[in-house]
Amino acid sequence: MRDEQLPQDILAEAPAEEPAQPPVTGDGEEAPAESAPDGVEQLQGKLDAAKALADEYLTLAQRVQADFDNFRKRNQSVRADAYAEGQRDVAGRFLVILDNLERALSTAEPGPLRDGVELTLRLMREAYEKLGVTEINRPGEPFDPNLENAVLQAPPEAGEPGTVAQVLQKGYKMKDTVLRHAMVSVVSE
Repeated sequence: MRDEQLPQDILAEAPAEEPAQPPVTGDGEEAPAESAPDGVEQLQGKLDAAKALADEYLTLAQRVQADFDNFRKRNQSVRADAYAEGQRDVAGRFLVILDNLERALSTAEPGPLRDGVELTLRLMREAYEKLGVTEINRPGEPFDPNLENAVLQAPPEAGEPGTVAQVLQKGYKMKDTVLRHAMVSVVSE
């Protein structure tokens, strides 16, 4: 039955080897090893492969982080643009109310109703001022198709040729964006 010993039994009977001690020189210092055993080379290869994989993962993580930062910045920019576009849209829609308040004020007789319209118009203009909305009202200046729509021709005696003779409907812009072009008459050339 001795021939059928289990491998564990064989290992138990094997004499225990003492760990190899590094060679010592005459002055008590360890002598340098002549060559690394095969196991150390294999471990070094595995360590190098693990370091390469770690570097690859680090590079990938840095790329993902940079992509996320770019996405976040783009998202903030898109959100700011959408907010500004919404402000311009609302401000443009309220221009009709501003025009009607000005018309009502021009025909109202003195009294509480006129005072209420004046107050409402003043509040509306203050709100527009806070939003950065300004009038396009340039009589006597050269016609600018980026700011004005020419709807009538004025006679030459109305002023210099190519200038705005009369503003028929005020235009408005919000910062650098035109909300509504001014309707003007232009002196014919």
